[in-house]
Amino acid sequence: MPSEAEQKTAPAVQSKGERTRERILDLAQESVIRKGFAATSIEELVEAAGITKSGFFYHFRDKTDLARQLIERYTDHNAEFLDGLIARARELSDDPLHAFLIFLKLYSEAMSDLADSHPGCMVSTVIFQDQGWDRETRRLTAESVLAWRSRFLGWLEEIAQAYPPSGRLELADLADSILAFTYGGMTLSKALGDTAVIGRQALMFRETVRAYFLG
Repeated sequence: MPSEAEQKTAPAVQSKGERTRERILDLAQESVIRKGFAATSIEELVEAAGITKSGFFYHFRDKTDLARQLIERYTDHNAEFLDGLIARARELSDDPLHAFLIFLKLYSEAMSDLADSHPGCMVSTVIFQDQGWDRETRRLTAESVLAWRSRFLGWLEEIAQAYPPSGRLELADLADSILAFTYGGMTLSKALGDTAVIGRQALMFRETVRAYFLG
């Protein structure tokens, strides 16, 4: 989920090689999400990037290395995006629940802004096209999902200490719901041509969290 914040904090000056590598990764991500990893060829990426094959292999050992770097970059961008919003929310309130509700409002606004330009979900692409990816890439993808859960589960456990919940929901399931409505929302957004879906889902989840902890 690349964000405006992520773009603003990127180095002001990149070398030609760094720009070329990022260009290849951008092209690969768009192609992989659009038509699949197996159907994305090195030849088409080379042509689209305006480089030679040797230029491609300067940055990536092979197509498998490209896949792993795609997942690593996607995971890093997601983490930077989320951590930036979390930091802002925590600055605005010392109360863990109120900060979480602020985060969800910020998340709703950010995802509504990004939905139109966001190419899609690399996580679901790997999961549902699993035969096209090697074991290490699938492992990296699973780890990124677990890291997502851990980030929010820790926060929800902190909230539960201050606001003992009255319901019986598992906090891990509550944490997973953020990922579920985000990527499910991407599907709805694309299917319906409605870029505000994820933002609305975030606000609906916000009310669920509020009711769960405040009754």
